Amino acid sequence: MDVRAEVTRFAGASPLPGLADAWHWSPAPGIDFAGALSRDGERLLQLSGRDSYDAELATRTLAFAREHEDEIFARNAFIGALEGFVAPEGTRFDAVVGIAPEVHRFYKNEKPELTPHVRLAFPAYSCEFSGNETLDEAITRYRTLGLTGLRRGPSPFLKMRYANTRTRGRSTNPGRGLADPDRLLDELRAIEGGTGSFVEFENRHGDVWRVEWHGAYYIAEWNTEDGRPQEIGLDDLLDFAVARLYA
Repeated sequence: MDVRAEVTRFAGASPLPGLADAWHWSPAPGIDFAGALSRDGERLLQLSGRDSYDAELATRTLAFAREHEDEIFARNAFIGALEGFVAPEGTRFDAVVGIAPEVHRFYKNEKPELTPHVRLAFPAYSCEFSGNETLDEAITRYRTLGLTGLRRGPSPFLKMRYANTRTRGRSTNPGRGLADPDRLLDELRAIEGGTGSFVEFENRHGDVWRVEWHGAYYIAEWNTEDGRPQEIGLDDLLDFAVARLYA
């Protein structure tokens, strides 16, 4: 496929300032796309912004994605991320995430023949990806992170499971499942007073902690042989959990 020819046929497509073989187009007010050819010209690296497009951020993101495409997808072929991105002043992004066609399925309706040749690339945060996401997990992360919000803050990678003997609430997934960090903090607070209740949580590095309530909060590193439960206060526990998610 001649990817260049396809992109330049998009309505309103014009060269993206500051980056060769790259274009910007806007199909509707508040919705902006930018795309750049891969180094070999075989793929389109594309991002989009909804009510938040920034030309400099788009240019830097696509330039980084083009230069480091192989590295971005080295650990995970579905949703790969690479640290070292330098964002424009005023933004805090420190990574670029790449999203494979199997995950995004962009153009599946209007140009299905183009979809396999498109990899999405967005500015991101290094704490958001583990590198071990399955295809289903990659699809979930892509759909829930709000990547088109180019002014968004970080949403750290988290997998968790829990059971609360007081409220009878529990997770329904067979193991630790993807969750929002606010849910972790809510469930940690909620197990107070529920003897035998627990919350397990895992960060992007695969480190796991288990918190239980036995008249007080106790926490242990769950994936180490010498992880012994230690009593901890609620405020310290919440601070600890947040710090581990952003590490």
